[in-house]
This record gives sequence, C-alpha cells and structure tokens, in this order.
Amino acid sequence: CYHCKQSMMEGDPAVYAERAGYDKMWHPGCFVCCTCNELLVDLIYFWKNGNLYCGRHYCDSEKPRCAGCDELIFSNEYTLAEGQNWHLKHFCCFDCDCVLAGVTYLMVNDDPVCKSCYMKNHAAV
Repeated sequence: CYHCKQSMMEGDPAVYAERAGYDKMWHPGCFVCCTCNELLVDLIYFWKNGNLYCGRHYCDSEKPRCAGCDELIFSNEYTLAEGQNWHLKHFCCFDCDCVLAGVTYLMVNDDPVCKSCYMKNHAAV
C-alpha cells in the first residue's frame, strides 16, 4: 500500500489512482487526503507531487483562501494581514466596516479597528 506501506494480500480490495500511475495502490481505507485524512474512495481526488488531496486542500495548495469569507482568492490583488490572506474588501474595520487594506489599523480584542474608530470608541482619554 502506497500509504501505510503494508503488503497487499492476494484477494484484498485495492484502489488504483490513474493519475498516480498503476504502479501504486492503496487499501480502500488508506486512500485519503494527505492534509485532512478524508476518505477519497467515493470522491474526486487530486494527485500532486506524490500526494493525494481532497478538492478543498488541492485548491488551497493552488490559491490562497480568504480568512473573511473562506472562499479562494483568484484576484492578484489581496492583502496579507494578521498572518492570513484576505480579499481587499473583506479586511475591514470591526466597528465601521471601512476597508483597512493599506491603511493604519489597531487590534482591539483580536479584531481590526481603523484609527478613527479606535480614537472614538476605544482610546482612553
């Protein structure tokens, strides 16, 4: 078995993945996504760099995912903030919803807040 490296016994069911080549086989329970271990026997699978992927994790290996909406980011313009990727319009002030990409913001209780809202709602006077 390509995954568990145990011998395949004669008569045991085996899964072959055409994209991986017929020199590789898996026990049905070992045919899983390399990231989340989701069973792929009855699902569409992806083969990349010697690994099996479910659809979600294959796409994550190709494009960044927005922390705000959990959708893939296909645009070349997006922002990286607080260690996560965001569509430009989804990285917003928690108080007023203005877009924060490229402007100064502060974190208040793990939420981004624009400078104006911080001064108005959170700063000690």
